[in-house]
Amino acid sequence: MGNKSGKKKKDPTVLTEDEIQMLLANTKYTREQIIQWHTGFLKDCPKGELDKKKFTEVYKEFYPQGKADKFCAQVFQVFDTDRSGKIDFTEFLIAISVSAQGDVRKKLSLAFQMYDSNRNGKIDKKEMEKIIIAIYDLLGETNRKGDNDPKQRVEAIFRKLDMDNNGSLSENEFVDGCLNDPVLMNFLAPNA
Repeated sequence: MGNKSGKKKKDPTVLTEDEIQMLLANTKYTREQIIQWHTGFLKDCPKGELDKKKFTEVYKEFYPQGKADKFCAQVFQVFDTDRSGKIDFTEFLIAISVSAQGDVRKKLSLAFQMYDSNRNGKIDKKEMEKIIIAIYDLLGETNRKGDNDPKQRVEAIFRKLDMDNNGSLSENEFVDGCLNDPVLMNFLAPNA
């Protein structure tokens, strides 16, 4: 009955030596820092997992003036690498590490993954418009006319970044375009 593989499901509140080794290899954090992060994570998430609702609540603390729901859904999807509907500690710390310590290309790659909501390896205009609206909502931006109109903003972005004019952005077009346009990078990937 229950688990067919015969293996017990790992307790998400326990940080294993394998997980520590994986985090040491994939982040710039020391063993002590990883353990400190884990202790703090468990204070906020006693079950060892962060669901989308709690994730959104935490995000809203950083952006109290805006509506974080749409933006959080995009971010959550990227952080939830195993698509379980929950973010465990290792997913959380790797995501934090990339956004806080990663090089600019890694941060832009993370932003690309967030915008590529259907995970097909490219961003189309609908996906870009959806994320721009989510960014506006998050920041409490109410002026959406003229150059700030989401559709017009998308067209301007695609004119700059869509090098092969195929109506979608590859990861390379997105990353290279942002690297070559600081204003655009600040809008699309503010922490890069």
